[in-house]
Amino acid sequence: MPRGKYLNHKGRNRRFTNPEELENQRQREAKEKAWRKTRGDEESSEEEEEEEEGSDASEETSSEEESDAEAKAKGVEKLIEVENPNRVVKKNKKLSTLNEVVKAGAAPVPELSRKEREEIEAQKATAHYQKLHAEGKTDQARADLARLAIIKQQREEAAKRREEEKRKKDEAASAKTALTSKALGKRT
Repeated sequence: MPRGKYLNHKGRNRRFTNPEELENQRQREAKEKAWRKTRGDEESSEEEEEEEEGSDASEETSSEEESDAEAKAKGVEKLIEVENPNRVVKKNKKLSTLNEVVKAGAAPVPELSRKEREEIEAQKATAHYQKLHAEGKTDQARADLARLAIIKQQREEAAKRREEEKRKKDEAASAKTALTSKALGKRT
């Protein structure tokens, strides 16, 4: 295998910073801090210094600085208000309102989603329609009742016809037996 084909460049050019460069960088940062102080951005530089030093300050000063940091916006935040819709902010509940809810005995009703609301409305609508349909107040119920009336009438007429035919058949059969018995000379 040729040696030049597979080269590993990891350990080749290591470059360490000179102590002189580090000193120059520290002096530049000191000049920037001094320039900020003269310009009036002392608070932001103080916050940076405290972050660098660590948590040497007491809890009281850190809580005060947090409230100041929340009050003062950095950069474009003071120009544009942006709110994250996914961020859930804890709302402090008052004890008096919680006691009122407990005394009332009713838990707060959770809001339904759009799909759930539509489903409940559809169920109510179908139940209402079925009630009206049973009472015969809908167009479809009226049409069904009219159709049923027509069918009942047709069945009654068919039953009358069948009875009439059966009666005629019985009369014809009795007439025939009477004729045959008369022809044979039998008496009934």
